[in-house]
Amino acid sequence: MSQASAEIGTAPDRPVKNVRIRWYLIALLVIGGIINYMDRNNLSIANTTIAKEFGLNALQMGLLLSAFSWPYAIANLPAGYLVDRFGPKKMFAWAAGLWSIVSMLSSMANSFGFLYAARVALGISESPFFTSGLKVADKWFNKTERALPVSIVNTGSQIANAIAPPLLTFLMLTMSWRGMFLVIGALGIVIALVWLRVYRDPTLKEQFIIKGEEFEEQLQPKEKQAGWGELLTKKNTWFMVIGAFGIFYTVWVYLTWLPSYLQTARGFSLSQVGWLAGLPFLCGILGVLAGGIFSGKAIARGVPVVRARKIPIVGGALLAAAAVLPVAYVENTALAIVLLSLGYFAAQVPIGVLWTLASDIAEPNQVASLGAIQNFGGFLGAAVAPIVTGLILDSTGGNYTTVFLIGGLLLIVGAVSYGFFVKDRRTPATA
Repeated sequence: MSQASAEIGTAPDRPVKNVRIRWYLIALLVIGGIINYMDRNNLSIANTTIAKEFGLNALQMGLLLSAFSWPYAIANLPAGYLVDRFGPKKMFAWAAGLWSIVSMLSSMANSFGFLYAARVALGISESPFFTSGLKVADKWFNKTERALPVSIVNTGSQIANAIAPPLLTFLMLTMSWRGMFLVIGALGIVIALVWLRVYRDPTLKEQFIIKGEEFEEQLQPKEKQAGWGELLTKKNTWFMVIGAFGIFYTVWVYLTWLPSYLQTARGFSLSQVGWLAGLPFLCGILGVLAGGIFSGKAIARGVPVVRARKIPIVGGALLAAAAVLPVAYVENTALAIVLLSLGYFAAQVPIGVLWTLASDIAEPNQVASLGAIQNFGGFLGAAVAPIVTGLILDSTGGNYTTVFLIGGLLLIVGAVSYGFFVKDRRTPATA
C-alpha cells in the first residue's frame, strides 16, 4: 500500500455522496459571480446619467470606467498568492464583504474624485474572486472534469451581464443610481455570510475519490517547486498575459461602452437599451459553457489536455474577430446587433477555458498564482479599453468605427499568442 493509500485509509469515514457538495459550492460561486459583476456593471448602466450629473466628457467617463480595471489587474498578482496561501474560504468571504461595503459607499459619491476612488477600491476588493473559484475547482475536480465547473463559475459573470441592463436600469429608474448601488452592494454581504457557513475543503478521502491517481501523485515527495516569482520567468506566462490582454480588451469594450453605443450611435432610448444590451450577454452565457463542454469532450476523446484547452480559446477569439470587425461598417441596426451578439458569444468561449489552462500548466501550489497573473494581463486590456474608446470617441465626434477595428485586431493577437506560443513545457515528471 502506498503512503497516499495508507493516509486515506486513516481518513475520517465519510460517505461518498458527500462529494456532491462540490456542485453546491459551484452554484454558490455562480451566485457570487452574478453579484460580483452586477457591482462592476452598475457604472456602465448609469454611464450617461452620472456623466450628466457630474458634467463629464467621454474621456473622463472612460477614465472612470477604467478605474476598476487597472487596480483589479494589479491586485490579482497578490490575490493569487493569497488564495494559494490562505485558501478560498477566507479569501472569497473577505473579498465579497469588502466589495459590498465599497459598492454601498459609492452611493454617497458627490464628485468625480470620490467615485473614482471608490471604483479603485472595488477593483482591489474583487480581485480574489475568480482565483478563489479556480482554487475550488482544482481542489474538488480532477483534470478531465475541471473545465466544466470552471466554465460554469464564469457563467455567473455572463448571467450578470445579461440581466444587468434590464434589472439595473429598472432599479435606477425607480430608486436612482444611488439606490441601485446600495441594493446590489447589500447582496454581496449575504453571499459572504453563506459562503463562510457552507464552504469546506475536501477531506483526504474525498480527494482520492475525486482525483484517484492524480491526487496520489500530488502526495508523493517532490523536488522543491519554483517560487511564485519564478512564474514570471516562464514563456508560457507571458504569452498567456498577452493573449488574455487581446481577448479581454474587446470584452470590456462591450461591458463598458455597449449601452452608450446603443444609445448614442444607434438611437435607442434608455429603457430600450436596458433590454437590447442584454442580448449579447445572453449569448455570452452559452459561449462560456460551449468552451468548457468542448474542452472536456476533447480530452475524453484522447486529445492532449493543453491542446484541448487551446482549440476553443483560439477558435473563439478568431470567430469573435470575424464578427466584430464588420460592425464598423454595418449600417443596418438589426444586423449590427446580430454581429455584436455573435461576437460576444465567441469572445466568451475562451474565458472559462483560460482559467482551466492555468490549472493544467501550473504546479498544484501555484494554480491560483498563474491564473491570477494571466488575469492580470487580461485586466490590463480591460483597463485600457474604456480609456482608448473614450479618446477615440472624443476625437472622432462619437464615431465607433476605429473602436471595433482595434477590438477585432486585438482578438486576433490573442488567438495567435495562445495558438502558437503557449505550449505544454512541463517536464515528463510533472506533465
